[in-house]
Amino acid sequence: MQHTVIFEPDGCRGTCEDQSNLLAVARRYGIDLESPCGGTQVCGKCAVKLEQDAVSAEVCEQEKNLLSPDDLQQGYRLACCTEVKGDLVAFIPEKSRRTQQVILENGRTTPCSLHPAVRLVFLELDKPSMGDSRDDSRRIVDGLHAAGITGELTIDYQVLRHLPTIVRAGRWNLTIGLWQEKEIVFAVPGRAERMYGVAIDIGTTTIAGFLGALHSGAIIAQNSLTNSQVQYGDDVISRISCCMLEDDGLEKLHRAILADINRLIERMATAAGISLNEIVDLTIVFNTVMHHIFLGISPDALGRSPFISATRRALDIKARDLGIAINSGCYAHCLPIEAGFVGADNVAVLLAENACNNEPVQLLIDIGTNGEINVGNRERMLSASCATGPAFEGAQIKHGMRAAEGAIERVSIDSVSKEPSVQIIGGQQPQTGKAPARAKGICGSGIIDVAAELFKAGLVLADGRFDKSAACARLRPDANGKYEYVLAWAHETMTGQDIVITQKDIRAIQLAKSALYAGIKLLMRRLGIDKVDTVLLAGAFGSYINVESALVIGLFPDCALEDVVVVGNAAGEGAKRALFDVGQRKEAARIAAFVEFIETAAEADFATHFADAMFFPHRSDRFPHVQHLLDAIPGIQTSAIKEVSSSKR
Repeated sequence: MQHTVIFEPDGCRGTCEDQSNLLAVARRYGIDLESPCGGTQVCGKCAVKLEQDAVSAEVCEQEKNLLSPDDLQQGYRLACCTEVKGDLVAFIPEKSRRTQQVILENGRTTPCSLHPAVRLVFLELDKPSMGDSRDDSRRIVDGLHAAGITGELTIDYQVLRHLPTIVRAGRWNLTIGLWQEKEIVFAVPGRAERMYGVAIDIGTTTIAGFLGALHSGAIIAQNSLTNSQVQYGDDVISRISCCMLEDDGLEKLHRAILADINRLIERMATAAGISLNEIVDLTIVFNTVMHHIFLGISPDALGRSPFISATRRALDIKARDLGIAINSGCYAHCLPIEAGFVGADNVAVLLAENACNNEPVQLLIDIGTNGEINVGNRERMLSASCATGPAFEGAQIKHGMRAAEGAIERVSIDSVSKEPSVQIIGGQQPQTGKAPARAKGICGSGIIDVAAELFKAGLVLADGRFDKSAACARLRPDANGKYEYVLAWAHETMTGQDIVITQKDIRAIQLAKSALYAGIKLLMRRLGIDKVDTVLLAGAFGSYINVESALVIGLFPDCALEDVVVVGNAAGEGAKRALFDVGQRKEAARIAAFVEFIETAAEADFATHFADAMFFPHRSDRFPHVQHLLDAIPGIQTSAIKEVSSSKR
């Protein structure tokens, strides 16, 4: 039996079989519906208002836990819990619509040699004659040998197919593209002096691309987009689950990422005014799960201990074999993986920062959906993967969202009045003619800010509990008697609802930062050190957070603020370095072999370090720089905040 489903306010409609899952129907018709948990019924973000009573009658327990009684009474249901049993109209409220994310593209640029994997060689060949009947390919190989290029040379099949036409169109003058001094990967008539390559950083939720001129070393275009796989879940575990539980799960995710990459490359080529055929090289970095899905390799083994990948080595694969629309004879180079969940993106970060060749001991953190930690220097470098969970990206926060228009990205709270000031993405648009955006939710940088500011204002105690005795009109009990802080009143928001930070939200922040801090401490212990010289924050999240707020909640060990350096999209920078300099690919392979991966969760005292780190900023480690900040705040009456944050237990 077929039913008609209409999605408002856009009016998109489609049909589905009886008892189809409403979230699956929305995905099928390209509806931008949030589902950070991938439809596993734990995040509560896919709420829709049903205009007709044509669904399963009983509200399930998950909906009772994730939706308020008021929402349920108004007809809101979770799409992931809803079975379609008749024609229906589903209204998607503002809070449930997926919006265009702000994506960080650039990192800090460092000098790099220009020695690409492909180089241009111009050849002037002798014409065939009755006394010289060498075949076209032999004539080209002999020409390369005459130019001083020795060794065994091969010709790509696609080049060979068109070779007779190319050499004669150029009247025996042609330019060939020589890959790694051993394979002819393209040829064009006459003299060519320009060639291009693309570097891509594939993240779990975002993808950044860079179009480089391989003849000059300049980036001539860059672009980014949201990874289409987010409709199947925001984190790598959701993607693995999709591949394991759905018959065509891997194929769906594989097709989605290839379509994204081709779309990104086409955008950049169009912006630069070049053809796709002029793009002759590609470098790609990604975490291990994205690596496997991109290559069409099942990530199932990564979902089970001991988390073994199919391969760790660097790969060179013909772009045409991957379905990537660049010059068909050319290669895509995938940087090597370290181990487990520490992928090629982490290798690229270390490559960009030259971290494995530096004398100072550095702590390098790339905080994303899955965090990577690196501690060490040229003598020894340790790395670990840290399951921070999606809280820092808003998935486990009641009013959390991605960094998109309407997201609260900065928060400060007056220590005396307890009133907040917020900065909203898109909130100031005097040049665009558009009305300033109103708050829709809060993104990762705002989440870090609000935790730190609530703590500094005395509204949250060191153990993460709201101080119920605090005199603050915005601190109130919810329907279940749990306290929450109102960050924005309903009339100030896009959704018409109060935006609040709940006790559960604070706990989610504590859990995420504790996992990160515990991992850092265990790596430092392995190295036999109690402090680092510099803290480097990489990735979009690390670049947008307020460093002081991060230190106040104890996201990383105490240090002077001037010793914390934000390095931006270092993974993307590493991918660019590997594009422009083939020597950097060799260095990436050396880094992947040099770095020691530590499974911190398996360490005997991980739980102890984790529990201690649940406190703001920490239960036992001293934070003198945070203490200094707290001492300077007027109006704080709760001395226990300062005492707990600095006491040695």
